Amino acid sequence: MKRIHRVAVLGAGTMGARIAAHFANAGVPAYLFDIVPPDADAPARNRIAAAGLEAAKKSKPAAFMDAALTRLVTVGNFEDDLKKLAEVDWVIEAVVENLEIKRALLKKVEGACRPGTIITTNTSGLPVGKIAEGFSDSFRRSWFGTHFFNPPRYMRLLELIPTPESDPALLEAVSHFCDARLGKGVVRAKDTPNFIGNRIGTFSVLNVMRLMQEMDLTIEDVDALTGQAVGWPKSATFRTIDLVGLDILGHVVGNMTQNVRDERGDLRLPDFFEQMLQRKWLGDKTKGGFYKKVKQGDGQEDERMALDWKTLEYHPRQKPKFAALDMAKNVEETGARLRLLLGMEGGGPTKGDKAGAFLWAALSDLWNYAANRVLEISDSIVEIDRAMRLGFNWELGPFELWDAAGVAATVTRMKKEGRAIAPNVERLLSAGQKSWYGDDPQTRSGKKYWELQANQWAEVQVPAGVWSVTVAKKSNGVVKKNSGASLVDLGDGVACIEFHSKMNALGADIIGLITQSLKPGGAGDHFDAFVITNDATNFSVGANLMLLLMSVQEEEWDDVDLAIRQFQGMTQAIKFSPKPVVSAPFGLCLGGGTEISLHAAARQPHAELYTGLVEVGVGLLPGGGGCKEMLLRAVDTAANAHGKSSGEALAGSVEMMEAMKKAFETIATAKVATSAHEARGFGFLSDSDRITMNRERVLSDAKARALELARAGYEPPVPRTDIPAPGEGLLAALKMGVHLMRQGDFITDSAGRLRKFYAAGTSRRVRR
Repeated sequence: MKRIHRVAVLGAGTMGARIAAHFANAGVPAYLFDIVPPDADAPARNRIAAAGLEAAKKSKPAAFMDAALTRLVTVGNFEDDLKKLAEVDWVIEAVVENLEIKRALLKKVEGACRPGTIITTNTSGLPVGKIAEGFSDSFRRSWFGTHFFNPPRYMRLLELIPTPESDPALLEAVSHFCDARLGKGVVRAKDTPNFIGNRIGTFSVLNVMRLMQEMDLTIEDVDALTGQAVGWPKSATFRTIDLVGLDILGHVVGNMTQNVRDERGDLRLPDFFEQMLQRKWLGDKTKGGFYKKVKQGDGQEDERMALDWKTLEYHPRQKPKFAALDMAKNVEETGARLRLLLGMEGGGPTKGDKAGAFLWAALSDLWNYAANRVLEISDSIVEIDRAMRLGFNWELGPFELWDAAGVAATVTRMKKEGRAIAPNVERLLSAGQKSWYGDDPQTRSGKKYWELQANQWAEVQVPAGVWSVTVAKKSNGVVKKNSGASLVDLGDGVACIEFHSKMNALGADIIGLITQSLKPGGAGDHFDAFVITNDATNFSVGANLMLLLMSVQEEEWDDVDLAIRQFQGMTQAIKFSPKPVVSAPFGLCLGGGTEISLHAAARQPHAELYTGLVEVGVGLLPGGGGCKEMLLRAVDTAANAHGKSSGEALAGSVEMMEAMKKAFETIATAKVATSAHEARGFGFLSDSDRITMNRERVLSDAKARALELARAGYEPPVPRTDIPAPGEGLLAALKMGVHLMRQGDFITDSAGRLRKFYAAGTSRRVRR
């Protein structure tokens, strides 16, 4: 398989610069080239590319996982530096969406690259094959589409668009690299206008706008109905458009309108949208779109205003009032919530239920449209569902959503209403099937789907190493379970401790299962190693503070003391387990979640990790051993920097003072790392901890790490004694820091007292 060691991105606009940044996140050096500004002198010839890189450095959300990674991006220009393309393995074209501009640039690229260099386009909808028409055979073999979604660091979808001439080996090389190194979910799309994600997503948006006008709904109404209620992002429809940019959506719709001829070709951008484009109300980039923030005086929080699409005037955002939506908020499971909203349990929406009528119209149209696109834009339903989950952050793709609502029941209702039914769903039902997907514990994905061409079930294929706890439970089973956690057999002598409480808050149930699983003779006694992770959006938001608050309010101090001791006993059980415990955190890993990870034998985090000891922010101190672990890391850092010496000499050293101050600041200011790279700098990860870029590979990588430790003859750490503490000198320095923070109004009096209490603790001798 071709190896990719260095890349070049041509075009340093918003997308190109952030693509280069994400290669840097993966540790891959990248060139970033753009045009030479008119009449530029020698020092300014790279000005446009440099400005693109600078914008990526300052972007929010951050394009780089760590500021130090910017060193991996080198800027240049199309006139002086194309010769450097001979050094790279992959060239990505990301210039303006103009066919002739792309072709003119690629003609120059063709002569500068080595034979076999992969060359791809990041076009969001232009015909990939047409861009390379007339180029050499060798160029066309190395040519295909790689459509990143913006922002590339956070949006996991990569659409891979081959042409009939693309070399399968190069397609596979890029697919594997983007999966394993860039953390992408790779979906193969056909070379049709707007590919998969934008084709389905654009239809859905245009149809939602049509229904909003017909049903006389507001911007706020639609966003309430098309957000988390149906498993779509909180930003829903119009807030998402503001984030993406109205101009970007306008371009994508324009490409679709010009090049697509399907059964819903009547859909167009509404007049109010066109007027917004004319007024340059493009969303967040112009400080106003469907919503805008208005500054309030006297230190008040900015007010978000919403647009009235009829008058194009802004008004204070109104909270929509839908009785069905209020009822649905109490239903946790997406399928059950969807059926309730659609009125599927009772034969249809009740009279006057605008929420149900709107969602029924929007989703039934979406389902039929998506079913009609199978084989046109993708080989199967799987690619469409995956593209919408990864590219638009939908919890369920269109066909998965259809299964959740009930395919047979919804089709019966559509027919009753006289709606046109997609032939592909008729084929499904005529074959005696009632759903698009089914469980298959024998497959790597744990799922099968109805293959329309063969008219039979087929395995949902996933790359080797892509795995989940859900699939492991289907194939290997659950050893022990309570309301908050499960012990799952991963095979090969490894078990997974999975959290599944609300937001994975840590309560007595999770603490008990971890402690019982790790103790000799417990439920995990016949396993050789353990992994702590789960399939949720976030690893853990920390300890269940509501339970603690209730005990405090009732002045049940013995209960508070017992809860803290049990938590500490659990983290000690993790640390001193005779069998290796690997923590695999991801997403939010706060407070107690961080303390669990700190005590593990090793950590295998996802790159997108937001971790920290945040207790000070709510008026508490980390009580589960996190302070102690950060102290030990500070001592070890100081010892490594200071060199071999007595404990007394180390305690009074400058290295000890600096390491302690850094650890104190991290805890006392409740710092949260915004990536795994940053977490390493804060001391939450060690240098030996490995980072997984692809969220879907975290479980497999953590299991492999646990097996590696077990097979290497893992021995638990020996409790450490006589750890040097720097005493009064450090205490005075830390107290002075707290005093200055209070004087500068960075902290309150209560926070200052808390930090001083913690500072006093760090000056004492500890035994751990």
